[in-house]
Amino acid sequence: MADVKFISIDGMGGDHAPRIVVEGLEHFAQSHPDLRFLIHGDEAQLKPLLEKAPTAAPRVTIRHTEKSVAMDAKPSQMLRQGKGTSMWNAIESVKSGEAIAAVSAGNTGALMALSMFILRKVEGVHRPALVASWPTRKGVTAMLDLGADIAADAEQLVEFAIMGVAFARAVNGVQNPKVALLNIGEEELKGHESIREAARLLRTSNLPIDFRGFIEADKIGSADIDVIVTDGFTGNIALKTAEGIAKMISDMLKDALKSGPLAMLGAALAMPALKQFRSKMDPRKVNGAVFLGLNGVVVKSHGGTDSVGFAQAIKVAAGMGESGFRTEVEENLRRLAPASPPPTPAEQAAQ
Repeated sequence: MADVKFISIDGMGGDHAPRIVVEGLEHFAQSHPDLRFLIHGDEAQLKPLLEKAPTAAPRVTIRHTEKSVAMDAKPSQMLRQGKGTSMWNAIESVKSGEAIAAVSAGNTGALMALSMFILRKVEGVHRPALVASWPTRKGVTAMLDLGADIAADAEQLVEFAIMGVAFARAVNGVQNPKVALLNIGEEELKGHESIREAARLLRTSNLPIDFRGFIEADKIGSADIDVIVTDGFTGNIALKTAEGIAKMISDMLKDALKSGPLAMLGAALAMPALKQFRSKMDPRKVNGAVFLGLNGVVVKSHGGTDSVGFAQAIKVAAGMGESGFRTEVEENLRRLAPASPPPTPAEQAAQ
């Protein structure tokens, strides 16, 4: 039992919790027999659902609590009142070393605030980052920051690159990830000072990173780059724009294929190709964003996902928890330190 690894799960977080949480757990457990699970939440609600999950149930320990975090709760409020909630307890299990990672589909702001408060930042990381995988023409690419913070200076962008490379290796299985900085052009003189300085640091440091320069937003889906680095403001706008355009294309395609008898006949003939297209664009297959830079793994599932999407979030948590992610990040942060200038007195005072 000493080698048994646990994933800690917020059983009450999400739009359709706890049903989708348990169904997702059952879906994941069928293909991962080596892991066990702690589910934090209301035992009266969880037990009947687990009775319908024969694969997962024998490997689940319920940690009862009647408290949960509302989807509209303010992060500041949860820092004061969140202790004892299913979300708090799920993260606490990671801090104590009982679990290798935590998963929640609950309130994003509260999850980020509680994760930072309970786990704290890794030494050498100025700010945490939110990373997720995006579908591309040939697979996926990791992008960060997607909104953990709105700004980032040059050194922080380099820290994001270090963490993004480790994530791509641990979760996406890329052995030597190619990295680029998101910019308004590919030329060296393009972009603001911070992004140009970040590029200089990545080129001149002794970091084992395959840095490919700048990438423009229209190339994100090209599959040429494995890790795309940007600040949280830009990353979050890019994410929401991509999600909106994908939904618009899907809706327009459905309308066009139902516009008349000939269109419907063409849709029937093209159904195999359409199913393949839908499968490639399925957001459930890339569900699961990770807060990087903390002393522990916390994965944020989309609040409205189904069981397939929640199972994917658990898969991301397991991949991160079982990897050497933190060791790799800490070693590369030490390599970065000599390449970065010492902080000025004003910067030291601000910290």
